[in-house]
Amino acid sequence: MQTNIHHTEVQGQDNSVKRTIAEIHGKAEGPTLIFFGGMHGNEKAGVYALKDALKCINPKQLNGSIYAIAGNLKALERDLRYIDADLNRLWTTGNIEAIKNKAILNHEEKELLKLLSLLEDILNKNSGPFYFFDLHTTSSKTLPFITINDALINRKFSRLFPVPIVLGIEEYLNGPLLSYINTLGYVSLGFESGQHLDAQSVENNIAFINLVMHYTGAFRSNKKDKIAHYNLLEEESKSLNQFFEITHLHKINSEDSFKMKEGFDSFQKIQKGVEVALSNKASIYSNHNGLIFMPLYQKKGAEGYFIIRTIRPFYLYLSVFLRRIKIDNLLVWLPGISWQNKEKGVLRVNLNVAKFFVKPIFHVLGYRNRQITETHYNLYNRERVAKTSVYKQQPWY
Repeated sequence: MQTNIHHTEVQGQDNSVKRTIAEIHGKAEGPTLIFFGGMHGNEKAGVYALKDALKCINPKQLNGSIYAIAGNLKALERDLRYIDADLNRLWTTGNIEAIKNKAILNHEEKELLKLLSLLEDILNKNSGPFYFFDLHTTSSKTLPFITINDALINRKFSRLFPVPIVLGIEEYLNGPLLSYINTLGYVSLGFESGQHLDAQSVENNIAFINLVMHYTGAFRSNKKDKIAHYNLLEEESKSLNQFFEITHLHKINSEDSFKMKEGFDSFQKIQKGVEVALSNKASIYSNHNGLIFMPLYQKKGAEGYFIIRTIRPFYLYLSVFLRRIKIDNLLVWLPGISWQNKEKGVLRVNLNVAKFFVKPIFHVLGYRNRQITETHYNLYNRERVAKTSVYKQQPWY
């Protein structure tokens, strides 16, 4: 279904947002799609796109159910990334349990509990298969792109879209919503549609939402509309539909004064030695060759910029093979490596042993997320918990 609404601006639209943007239940069985918009209150393109893309869906033509959920309501009203804390950095199991036991909660902690209750209610009331999508924008100019936790079902579904796909962001961000959902084993994608106030960000989101409905079989667009949505994303992403991985993050401490140099766009090539930012009035130079990714051009945020690089197809195919035969079972035969939780795919690696392992080896086997104690890495594998069997019967698989 192609929208007839064209957005001339994102800024200045109605800021009033209800928690449930849309809830539609079809007459026939099918998937359950859950979209989140506005997890950051200054990123409204996803909210506007969900309103537009879903308002004309006829339940008689829908298979399954669709939920569109707004994240940080007060921050959306105030055009702020967050009020007290970044809502999209709170979703760790330990943090959630701590919040549940706190007597006094800040604004984002209250929002988390409301969203968690809604999420659990959706999972209890529907049979799935479940698909989760978190819609964002960036402070810098960017091509539309997808971010995923590195499970094969996420890779396979994300390849349906003609945009860049970035793996490994969960290694560098602690507590995003989608990382929590990935611990539950469901297909989940982040979609970054463009710059915050660029009207094209709304259109890119609308195209993405319609393609999601089409590929999952929830709502089949006619051939003309499907091609139009696909071509729009392909054109906006400049046909850069490759896999990338993060190689570096410049982290901003709370006491730092950080200012990105002007003129950097996401996916722009960068050479080692180029000045990229000022931190506490001192110049920061790139230590890597690659592509700059999500440079920070706003006041709030703990990630100054990332550097990414393309992943060679050989390593993608190799990782599929090695994960399917679960070769990581052999790792625990090596000294200093043991299962922290085999069922959940958590390895415990002694720091003295880890320095002898090349990081890409763990990446190929699916161990990207890591939490560091004084003596050990805890490496998390999304493949072990992925509900792959649930999705194998879907047409896209």
